[in-house]
Amino acid sequence: MGLKQNLHNFREKNKDKKWLPAFSAIHTFLFLPNETTHNGTHIKAADDLKRTMNTVIMAMVPCLIFGMFNAGYQHYLAFGEIQQATGGFLSSEFWTLDNFLVGFWKVIPLVIVSYVVGLAIEILFAIKNNHEVEEGYLVTGMLVPLIVPIDTPLWMLAVAVAFGVVIGKEVFGGTGMNILNPALTIRAFLFFAYPTWMSGDKVWVHGAVEQDQLIAAGQNVDAISGETILGSLAQGKSVAYDVMDMFYGLIPGSVGETSTLLILLGALFLIFTKIGSWRIMLSSVIGALVMGLIFNGVVSSGWITESSKFYGLMSTEFWHHLLIGGFAFGTVFMATDPVTASQTTKGKWIYGFLVGFISIMIRVFNPAYPEGVMLAILLMNVFAPTIDHYVVQGNVKKRMKRLKAKVA
Repeated sequence: MGLKQNLHNFREKNKDKKWLPAFSAIHTFLFLPNETTHNGTHIKAADDLKRTMNTVIMAMVPCLIFGMFNAGYQHYLAFGEIQQATGGFLSSEFWTLDNFLVGFWKVIPLVIVSYVVGLAIEILFAIKNNHEVEEGYLVTGMLVPLIVPIDTPLWMLAVAVAFGVVIGKEVFGGTGMNILNPALTIRAFLFFAYPTWMSGDKVWVHGAVEQDQLIAAGQNVDAISGETILGSLAQGKSVAYDVMDMFYGLIPGSVGETSTLLILLGALFLIFTKIGSWRIMLSSVIGALVMGLIFNGVVSSGWITESSKFYGLMSTEFWHHLLIGGFAFGTVFMATDPVTASQTTKGKWIYGFLVGFISIMIRVFNPAYPEGVMLAILLMNVFAPTIDHYVVQGNVKKRMKRLKAKVA
């Protein structure tokens, strides 16, 4: 008797047991559900929620692997043990086993804690409420390790994940009912509860805290700063990275947010599979470029001088904003969340444009935390239903006018 049949028999014998939701989650993860419908007409398709979630994870895997290499690369670069990569994306100084191993042993624990804590809470709520375990956390569990600093303490991540799953999703009824993106809710909790870890300073490079301790002890450490590009610009410092480094991702930052190239490939994959909305992605980019152009115009007019604390980010080339920080990652993998984003076609254009526009606005006007995409997406999550409401009402009014014109 096969494994599938044994699992099916176990399920049939334990239908009334309280642990059935946990068992069903494992069963449906390994196999197709046994339940089939017999009446009525149904749309038949090869995709379901589980496959949709797995497709999004597949789009993020290249960012995860690249982030492991980049973590090791930034670590050795910060300690002066290697030279800055000169060959671009295919540089031999970057794709080394040593770099990967450093990143692997730092990133994998983040992934494990994210999934173990998050799924444990999902299963507990499923048992308590006697419903199936939902697959929505499969994507959230992968997103979280990719949007936090590499040296985030595991206990801190566990607390944030617990908060995000309970407050960001379960209290609203679970997957499909939440109004805020759970992964961004987790990051927002980290930002407000532990701001020093999310400020863009040296914690974004593994070992940079140790580097500070060595310097404080009077030891000579020949190394670059471990802060992010946004952190440097917000403080009016010069940036040591060129545009191609930003595009390829050979810069300090969150685990999965640095490589715009791989994020772009992930975006094309999501668009091809019809999971990610190209309208939201494109309108977000347009909104960011418009806001960047406005700031560049303000600097060119002379209204802002170099002595201003906003000058560094305001004077940044408007299109550079697309390559630095978490804008690209947030636009592709979180702003397009089908649950929390706008649902109407016109609403997606409005929603996306405001996400990009507000992201750059917050990035410039909040030097203490020069990354606005998180707050912008969460803000627009709240207003997405309102946008859809007025879009629908506008369509109703247009149809009523056309109907009255035909009757007249």
